[in-house]
Amino acid sequence: MDMHAQDPVPAPQDPQEAFRALLHAQRVWEHPLPAFDPEAAPGEPLPLFHRWFAEAVAAGQPEPHTMSLTTVTADGGPDVRIVMLHDADERGWHFASHATSAKGRQLAARPEAAIGFYWPVQGRQIRLRGRVTALGAGESLADLHARSTGALAAALTGRQSEPLPDLATLAAASGAAWDRARTEPDAPVPTWTRYVLAPDEAEFFQGAGDRRHVRLRYRRTPGAAAGWARELLWP
Repeated sequence: MDMHAQDPVPAPQDPQEAFRALLHAQRVWEHPLPAFDPEAAPGEPLPLFHRWFAEAVAAGQPEPHTMSLTTVTADGGPDVRIVMLHDADERGWHFASHATSAKGRQLAARPEAAIGFYWPVQGRQIRLRGRVTALGAGESLADLHARSTGALAAALTGRQSEPLPDLATLAAASGAAWDRARTEPDAPVPTWTRYVLAPDEAEFFQGAGDRRHVRLRYRRTPGAAAGWARELLWP
């Protein structure tokens, strides 16, 4: 036996094939998921959202208040990012940003949007779409000042979505903003705006390991019979 023989060195794997193998090895919903009886769901989406949100928190879902927000660009295309939910009440689902940001400009030009929540711990997602209204300066600033010092510092840094020359410029602007936020907790931020999306449509999706997902859609009914119509959707 040749003691100096070496095992052949495996050929390097193609990066695309390595990624594809890693991707296909991932699994979803292999843990127990809650049941969802759409017949027992309330007649409108807000109470069901409140219930599902509380259940997501109780189940240990990280950051259940984060959501995808999709707006419409100037050329009619979609634009999406993750934002935080600030409230969900009879007016709609609330979030905030600078009016001068990309999403702020897009909402000013076309005040329509879609939002989506995904809570994988329970195999649930919620989708809503409708018109967006910008709330007044008083409510917008009250929203900002009720949040953390870090949130105020981020808002005071400003210039959201504008090109940044280098990270040193960001560090300097952020440091000054943090100093001001600590010493002036009621500092005004004129461009900070709270928005509310009033949904015309809301869908609640409950995933299932056997892929018999349950999808319940609410649609707002116009006119004298204003309210909500409900229907099931094929998975």
